[in-house]
Order: sequence, then C-alpha cells, then structure tokens
Amino acid sequence: MERSPVPHVAIDYSSRPAGVLDADALARELHPLVVEESGSTGVCKTLFRPVETYVGDPTGQETVFVHVEVGLMPGRSEARKARLSERILALLAGHLPGDGAVGAVFSVEVRDLSASYRLGAVPARSGGDTAALCRPGAPAPA
Repeated sequence: MERSPVPHVAIDYSSRPAGVLDADALARELHPLVVEESGSTGVCKTLFRPVETYVGDPTGQETVFVHVEVGLMPGRSEARKARLSERILALLAGHLPGDGAVGAVFSVEVRDLSASYRLGAVPARSGGDTAALCRPGAPAPA
C-alpha cells in the first residue's frame, strides 16, 4: 500500500511545570487515532515543541497550555475534521495528570495543508528524485 506524506501534527505545550505531558505516551495513542479518524493512509509525523506560556491569569500562577495542530491534505469534510478535534481533546484530557495540570487549557485545530505544501526527504538509497516524492498528486513513497 502506498503512503501519503501526511498527516503532520505539531504539539505546542507549556515547558513549565515540567513533567506534565508524556510525549511518547501521547504520540503512541495519537498517531493511530489521527490516521483512523482522518481516513489517511499516511504516517503521522509529529513535532513536540515546549514553549513558555502565559494564559492571562493575573495571579502569576503557572498554567499548563497544550495546542495540537493537525495538517491534512484537503478533501475531508468539516464534520470529519471537527470529530477528529473532539477525539484529540478527549485524548489530551486523559494525558494531563490531575496534580500538575489543574486549570490546564488545551485546544486542537485540524486544518487543510495549502496547495503550496511540499515535503522533502533524504532517500535511504542513492538516486531518486526526492523533490518529486512530495508534490501533490505525485506517487507517494512506499
């Protein structure tokens, strides 16, 4: 079966307090959920980006914030993308431990990748046109 070069997942999360999010455990559950719910045959590629956050609480208390963005090739209905967002929100809630994540805020955006999207890769073997691998409509790598 051929694989398409998506979905892409980017997760921005509060770097403090430390240890609130187990990235490995989240990715293990998130990847099959995204592939299944999006109807993709692609392999998830995920970036976890710890960031400094401020949620607007004037008390100065650290608040955990997690934002998940899923980029998919166009063609899915808004209802399907909304259902994926809801399932990811539920998954996130289960991955934020009660003690460290009291008052946590989390969000999800499932969006279409633009027509300018391209993906490059260094081939495992010499030869081949890596730029052609990831043009929309081009055959996907096996």
